Amino acid sequence: MTRRIYIDKQSPKAYHALVQTSEAVRATAADAGLQRTLVELVNLRVSQLNGCASCLDVHTKAALRAGEDTRRLGVLAAWRDTELFTPPERAALALAEATTRPTDAAAQEAAYADARQVLTEDQISAVIWVAVTINAFNRVSILSRHPVR
Repeated sequence: MTRRIYIDKQSPKAYHALVQTSEAVRATAADAGLQRTLVELVNLRVSQLNGCASCLDVHTKAALRAGEDTRRLGVLAAWRDTELFTPPERAALALAEATTRPTDAAAQEAAYADARQVLTEDQISAVIWVAVTINAFNRVSILSRHPVR
């Protein structure tokens, strides 16, 4: 396997800008009234879809620190098939999936419509920003092949 460049280390100014964006997004989510557990569920679901082991490791720990339940983390990949997630969480997860897979227009429209039923406009915006940001971090980690030890 070819050794990869850790692009976060190779281009620290760009990576630092992404970290600053992430901090602004975290504040935006808090200002919108989103619980930290919901933000971490979005981070985890997007990282599952992208197959980012490094981000899954980081955000599983963060979710547990925020008080998330291990049972819910265990079934997150099949969240639609459980009753363990609240309507706002379900809306946020669907919106995060639609953000991660933007070419599925029908899913995007359905997710947006559902989100409008249970989330404020500020919350919808924050969820999308959380998903956009974790998607960027996923690409940094996947393309750098950040290890999980």
